[in-house]
Amino acid sequence: MLNDVTDFNIREYLSAKGDKDLGEDELRQLLSEFFCDKNPDVESFLKEQSIEFTKKNQSVTYLVFSNEAASLVGYFTITIKPIIVNAENFSNTMKRKIARVSELDEENGTYTLSPYLIAQLGKNFKDGANEKVTGEQLLQAAVETIKELQYMAGGMVIFLEAEDNDKLMHFYEDENGFKRFDVREAKSGVHDSHTLIQLLKII
Repeated sequence: MLNDVTDFNIREYLSAKGDKDLGEDELRQLLSEFFCDKNPDVESFLKEQSIEFTKKNQSVTYLVFSNEAASLVGYFTITIKPIIVNAENFSNTMKRKIARVSELDEENGTYTLSPYLIAQLGKNFKDGANEKVTGEQLLQAAVETIKELQYMAGGMVIFLEAEDNDKLMHFYEDENGFKRFDVREAKSGVHDSHTLIQLLKII
């Protein structure tokens, strides 16, 4: 939890029994209020997949509320996903840290590991709710949640994927200490493909 926003695991809604303010129907009603025209994939995941993914333990979604207005301002989704990292562009210190939680393929010079993935991160643009939270607050809420998981289960690597544009790269790399390690071609539609930059950070 941060000073201005609070995050809420949607399992709290799904596991509620006899609470008129919680429950799956109430959760779906709340999610219907989320709007993100800047990234339709972020909106469609929250509305169409986040509940089922959480029920199946594929990932867990956290809703972020403004403390001042008690309104839904954004969300993030966390899971664990295996990746292969070529660490040749990292410092020796970072390589040693990655090696602690990975398996090294000496022939290819790659590390296989299962880090925490921030799979989704998005603001709610409905009725100006996006102005009540910053990207920094959303990201830090996700990182703080992962640090709680780290305290309970270990692990030390976070990764995420972001659109290839200068503003986002500045935000993740220069302002928040993530390091890019690969790129991936992703499809958001039948023919619509775009490049995602993969970045990681040691915590």
